[in-house]
Amino acid sequence: MTKPAPNPSAPASSASPREPSTATLAPEVLQRLQTAIGREVIGYAPVVRALTVALLAEGHVLLEGVPGLAKTYLVRSFARSLDLTFRRIQFTPDMLPADILGATVINPKDQSFEFRPGPIFAHVILADEINRAPPKVQSALLEAMQERQVTIEGQSHPLPRPFMVIATQNPIEQEGTYPLPEAELDRFLFRWVLDYPTATDEVTILRTRGDVPENGGRPPVVTGEELEALRTLPTGIHVSEDLLLYITQVVRETRKDPRIMVGASPRASVHFLNAAKAAAILDGRAYVIPDDVRDFAFAVLSHRVIVRPEALSLAGGQGEVGRIAQSVRGILDDDLSHVDVPR
Repeated sequence: MTKPAPNPSAPASSASPREPSTATLAPEVLQRLQTAIGREVIGYAPVVRALTVALLAEGHVLLEGVPGLAKTYLVRSFARSLDLTFRRIQFTPDMLPADILGATVINPKDQSFEFRPGPIFAHVILADEINRAPPKVQSALLEAMQERQVTIEGQSHPLPRPFMVIATQNPIEQEGTYPLPEAELDRFLFRWVLDYPTATDEVTILRTRGDVPENGGRPPVVTGEELEALRTLPTGIHVSEDLLLYITQVVRETRKDPRIMVGASPRASVHFLNAAKAAAILDGRAYVIPDDVRDFAFAVLSHRVIVRPEALSLAGGQGEVGRIAQSVRGILDDDLSHVDVPR
């Protein structure tokens, strides 16, 4: 197989070849990922599934959670389980777009101009604490996330495929942060809010802490050949007219709700469909069912609606982002209940 968009700094593949059938490939890949990552990061099997759905749908994910929930470790473990290149970008208020995208520099040997790619040129990008970057840096990601390319001095440079941004942010810390603009939030397929672990999981974390080696030396559990095969699977997934209408009605319900000032855009409908197809693939099905839509309603829609201030006034949660998340979850549950589920 030809690896997607070669990167000169890509690590050599060390994953062992596998040949499962097309029908069972995606469920096997998900099982392998959840097993491997579950040994290192406790209690995040649903998040791993969401990340895998996003990978198949070629979407981006925003992870929100208080400090200490292992967001960065989770993303690093997920990325290193794949036979793809990975870069972590720690966002800070003093960053410049060139720190991410790269820049054109003079080659001292022959005095010619050459492009030096930045860390964005990798298959999986961890944008750590993305809301700490100033607006100019955040806007530099828009073209990369939407068009899978960056433009430097009028010259377009394609990014590797697949290309996936997994961003993290702290929902309770507001000092020294810059809220993500709606245009950038709309580029994320999912916004996934991480909660505290259960008591059982927290005991397991304490019991195993220090016994699990760093995953830097662990070989990937999913090969490049398998990832390339997975990219072709969504095109063969059947979606009935009833399901297309269901997705449309769910999204349009957010535009009619008086508690919502700005409803979800048509891009949300497209992302909904892509996520539903990927979810069906991971369940080993060649068709989409209503649960594929309902399971990701909050993750797809929560960052795409703007709730009226009066609807947030009685909400709980930690910090402004926490209040919005709690309010939107209840509102979306109500809107979802107003749409008839196809049989």
